[in-house]
Amino acid sequence: MSPKAPIDLPVIDFSKLGLNPGSNIEDQWDSVKSQVLKAAEEYGCFKVMSTKISSELKNGIMSNLEELFALPLETKMNNTSEIPNAGYIGKTPFTPLFESIGIVDPVNLAKVESLANALWPEGNPSFSKNIQCYSEQVLEIEKIIRRMVVEGLGLEKYLDEHLNSSDSCIRVIKYECPKTTEAEIGLAAHTDHGMIAILYQNQVDGLEVETKTGEWIDVKLEPDQFIVIIGESFLAWTNGRIYAPNHRVTMAGKDVRYSVGTFTAFKAGYIVKAPVELVDEEHPLLYKPFDFLEVLKRHQEEAQKSSEKPEKAFAPLKAYYGA
Repeated sequence: MSPKAPIDLPVIDFSKLGLNPGSNIEDQWDSVKSQVLKAAEEYGCFKVMSTKISSELKNGIMSNLEELFALPLETKMNNTSEIPNAGYIGKTPFTPLFESIGIVDPVNLAKVESLANALWPEGNPSFSKNIQCYSEQVLEIEKIIRRMVVEGLGLEKYLDEHLNSSDSCIRVIKYECPKTTEAEIGLAAHTDHGMIAILYQNQVDGLEVETKTGEWIDVKLEPDQFIVIIGESFLAWTNGRIYAPNHRVTMAGKDVRYSVGTFTAFKAGYIVKAPVELVDEEHPLLYKPFDFLEVLKRHQEEAQKSSEKPEKAFAPLKAYYGA
């Protein structure tokens, strides 16, 4: 196993920022933008500090997750989706500690309520309201990050198209504690195929991120912190100007880990390709144009064949669409 790095990820404060740069103090916006681009280039991830999302809401989400995962397996399996990997995912031989539930378009209260009605006979207003409210606030941070990356790369003319090219979902996750005193892999090392993930957790650590030099960083989050992880689709769109890190979850101790991930990806049918300004002799094209939905379908097909080859279940996007 690769050594753990004695370093920490950058912490960037978003507490005073709004989505529209004009509503912010110019120097503050530019300062945070510089930090975001540097972290995205160097680590492909960073910690976000935000006091805008209340402790009451975050604690409510975690309470909802405990209630949700305590439901019977047959009930949780009512969470289905036509989008690959967007419904309920149960434990497998490769991920025996892991299970998760996806919620597509979580800012749409009606869609969240529809899921709640499928899981609880009389719905669950607290769950629905908390998920919808949390999603709205986290996705504002996500849009600020994308705007800053696009601006930082000098690609303002693509900004509106870029911001309108995505869909989002939430995936809530439970990691059981190991059955022995030995640490166990909760989720194997992988890059995200999507654009950006923003993760919040209960105060049980376990997430690890790999640096460009092959060292692993233990990610420890304070109660007001989230972690942002760049996905391979965003790396592809920037033609490698930013980084998409390998990451994994290692479980140890006797505490269950809950996390909630807000994932943004390119819309089905949108062809992802690097802007021409980012392709030249020094930076040759890294990825062929692709439709993200086709990526998910190919990934699901490979994962279903991977009963004896777990590495296929976590193959990077580049394995399918590298130039």
